[in-house]
Amino acid sequence: MLNKSKTRILGLLLLIATTFSFAQNSKKEKLEERRQELRREIQQINSLLFSDKKKQKSELSAIEDLNYKVSVRKNLIKVTNQQANLLTREINTNQNTISNLRDELKQLKEDYAVMVVKSYKSKSEQSRVMFLLSSTNFQQAYKRLQYIKQYAKYQKQQGEEIRGKTLKLQEVNTELLIQKKDKDKLIAENKLAKKKLQNELKQHESLMKSIRKNLSRYGSQIKTKQREANRIDKQIEKLIRDAMASSNKKAGKSSSSNTFALTPKGKVISENFSLNKGKLPWPVTKGVIKLRYGTQPHPVVKTAIIQSNGIRIATSKGAKVKAVFEGEVLGVYRAKNAPPYVIIRHGNFLTVYKNLKKVFVKDGDKITTGQEIAEVYTNNIGETILNFSVFKESKTQNPEYWIARK
Repeated sequence: MLNKSKTRILGLLLLIATTFSFAQNSKKEKLEERRQELRREIQQINSLLFSDKKKQKSELSAIEDLNYKVSVRKNLIKVTNQQANLLTREINTNQNTISNLRDELKQLKEDYAVMVVKSYKSKSEQSRVMFLLSSTNFQQAYKRLQYIKQYAKYQKQQGEEIRGKTLKLQEVNTELLIQKKDKDKLIAENKLAKKKLQNELKQHESLMKSIRKNLSRYGSQIKTKQREANRIDKQIEKLIRDAMASSNKKAGKSSSSNTFALTPKGKVISENFSLNKGKLPWPVTKGVIKLRYGTQPHPVVKTAIIQSNGIRIATSKGAKVKAVFEGEVLGVYRAKNAPPYVIIRHGNFLTVYKNLKKVFVKDGDKITTGQEIAEVYTNNIGETILNFSVFKESKTQNPEYWIARK
């Protein structure tokens, strides 16, 4: 019963150790994946927002871009610190393991040495024969023979255990050296990242000094832009409601319905669009999200509130816009004093692509996933921003939940 209890306890401990090790490895992989994502994002930010230093940005645009870059840089430093701390814990664990293994190995070698000496003293065949012949009866002789065999087996096991622990010690030592090397690399990277962050924060503070002098003017500019965005958003919402009413009228249903009347093909497209949540391709090949979905304070002028029905993606000049899913062009529209935009219907889902220069499609065109539909507009200060939205019926969705992570 005692042996069974010990076996169960050892099994449980092994299971806990294995689960913990798996969880640690999983956490390490996720942190490394996130670190690489942030590094790529900073490369994209530098490429798309800071490559052309000759272009004179407005102070507000420059501080927005820098604010975004600083935010990503801080996240990178935070994740790298988490990785370094995790490695520190693993290094400490392995150092303790090495210390314990060395103690165990020392004891095993000492025990083995004593055993070898005893074995040497009684190793002659004559001694073993005499040991057996001196038995008082057959049963004792049998037991003595079994003892000799068991002793030889135990001696062999001890030798194997010493070899096993020696190999384990070498393995843990190798792992420890790799961990220390990885940690040193992370620390060096973080030092460089912190140095860059300090320079960026100095630039940020310098720009903010100038902006603070004209906060009311910049706040007014942001509000004007927001009013223009709201005007276009209301136009889009009306177009979607009109399209729903038209689809229901054709199907002989009430035109006041808040849903699209779907054909069998439309239902299939809707279902497939829904199944691809989080997997849809980006509408541009290269891009970083400058403004996220929802109501939020302006990143610089905190008193100004921004309402975004989609996301704003900064991309390269001349970038082509690609449809994120198959569907049909609901329409190509142009709001007053604003670049054109395209709405594509995917059953009861819709995607909207705003701030376009050239449009390559027309009303009613059948579109395939990844098809180029337009080129993004570049303004007079060199900003190339695509506004991208996703709707289910007339309700806005967060596009970041639908497109794949880069």
